[in-house]
Amino acid sequence: MTGLIELKLNELNQLFNSMDPSPFHERDLDRNAEEFIVSWAREHPRQHELKLVIHLANAPSNGEDSRKRVADSVAHYFEYQAEMTWREFKRLMREGRTALLVGILFLIACQVTANVGLTSAGENWQELIREGLSIVGWVAMWRPLEIYLYRWWPLLSLRNLYRRLARMSVEVRVSDECPS
Repeated sequence: MTGLIELKLNELNQLFNSMDPSPFHERDLDRNAEEFIVSWAREHPRQHELKLVIHLANAPSNGEDSRKRVADSVAHYFEYQAEMTWREFKRLMREGRTALLVGILFLIACQVTANVGLTSAGENWQELIREGLSIVGWVAMWRPLEIYLYRWWPLLSLRNLYRRLARMSVEVRVSDECPS
């Protein structure tokens, strides 16, 4: 099955970021257009292929050449977004490894200090410090646990969505070619 995403524009330039000086095939999509496409893509089941149909009120000046370049531009843009998301994922994993190492070392230091440094039993203040060190040591593990349990999978999900969008077919239709 194919998940259809339809976008209605007056002219083709509305699809692209007007502040981006890059050549046509490398331009960023307009933020609103990107959000619209991504939000509709999320609505379709993952196993469906996607198709973007751009309805234009005014025909592009280059005709078929513009249509091909639009498809290439959209694919290039979402490939780039997938690559940037993959880089963010790798950066997050590096951060997670560092946080895990720091957290484990800090936890060990807290546990050693609590169990070896405060050996005399029965003192209320020592018991309080021992418990406090244990709690602080485990709290230091929150960041790596957050990264490895919760933060990584939304990035991979977004990367997969961008890759799916990069593969989608793109069709440009001028209003006189489309039934109203």
